[in-house]
Amino acid sequence: MTALLITVDTELSSALYQRGMPLADNISRSIWAEAQGQAHGIGWQMDMLDRHGLKGVFFLDPMPTLVHGPDFLIPIVEAIESRGHEVQMHIHTEWLAWAKESPVGDRQGRNIGDFSLDDQIVLLSLAKALLEQAGASPITAFRAGNFGANDDTLRALAAIGVAWDSSVNPAYLGRECGITVDPAQISALRMQGVVELPVSGIHDRPGSFRPAQICAMSAAEMRAGLRHAAREGHDAFTVVTHSFEMLSRDRERPNAMVKARFAALCQEAVRLPQVRGAGFRDLSPAIADTSPTPLTRVPPSQVRTGLRLAQQAWATWRYEHRLVPA
Repeated sequence: MTALLITVDTELSSALYQRGMPLADNISRSIWAEAQGQAHGIGWQMDMLDRHGLKGVFFLDPMPTLVHGPDFLIPIVEAIESRGHEVQMHIHTEWLAWAKESPVGDRQGRNIGDFSLDDQIVLLSLAKALLEQAGASPITAFRAGNFGANDDTLRALAAIGVAWDSSVNPAYLGRECGITVDPAQISALRMQGVVELPVSGIHDRPGSFRPAQICAMSAAEMRAGLRHAAREGHDAFTVVTHSFEMLSRDRERPNAMVKARFAALCQEAVRLPQVRGAGFRDLSPAIADTSPTPLTRVPPSQVRTGLRLAQQAWATWRYEHRLVPA
């Protein structure tokens, strides 16, 4: 069967912090995605997952504790783990710029891959400890903020006993992501002592990769990608979203189109008998040794791509420019 991993990068906004937003408001906007009197963030996402018998993987960034202290993590971890979903590790190193006391001195960088191997071990060890001290089950998987990892990140994860990485997004390779891997890689593979599980996707144009991210891919494209993975017998199909992704970019109103895409993915998953919802703790590292080859991605479709571009244009008009009342 194909394991469907619905992964949610769960993080506070450093931009909102820089604008002076209090911690409680940042949590409300960024984690619970509250807008217009309702919540559209991780609580809503878990409701949708639970309704369909699926599991979510919430990559939670603990780095804001260097600014705000660790207590705010506890209710977030509790909310996720009490419902049977996974807390895994995420990291945005830009928070070091405002840290009351930095574990790496005055060294800073936007991405974890900007740091030396020794510094990465320090930072990742700290992040792992902070999550586990907040009540998370032992951390087994990691994703870099901005997908900004490199090969040393994988070595650092191996050094601290984290078995899985999911920082490879082919759309970011050669940019933020400096991991040395073939962009055509689809299945899990062993790298630098960990198992790398890349973000899934499709070809939306000849030679163009479109990641399986809720805000980036239409429901039709996501269905096509998941069905293709199930038909080919892919071990896993890894989807990305964010805790705040169901909102407009200014986080003032819900984006009904993106929410509908999330719901459609869940509905499609339960319709496909070859697909099972999973987290990293449900996977065996042996999938890195047993994946069928060669695997392929969905080929381009002018109709699918054209429909998505039209939908995106409409949603921008509807939810971003506020030309139609939400």
